[in-house]
Amino acid sequence: MNSLLEALTGIDKLSDQIIAADFLNAAKTGIKAYAAALAETTSPEVRKTLKKQLDDAIKTHEEITDLMINKGWYHAKNIEQQIRMDVQNAQKVLTMQSK
Repeated sequence: MNSLLEALTGIDKLSDQIIAADFLNAAKTGIKAYAAALAETTSPEVRKTLKKQLDDAIKTHEEITDLMINKGWYHAKNIEQQIRMDVQNAQKVLTMQSK
């Protein structure tokens, strides 16, 4: 993020983490929507298209998850650590809002 913008808003590296988390949630929402649509369609052509989009959404979700794990932003296998980090991030956001 632009250092001037960071100075003006008080947002630092946390913003990248927030963007990644939002992107991960959007990918997850897309997966659910594609799966539901796939279950409802009777058209072979539509089914083929939806399967491709579902596969792409799953791949995107995997890539975002890997990025977040590698950056230390997501602890999928350690819920206690994830909760601790979520609380710390929430406290940072609340601190930024009170400025």
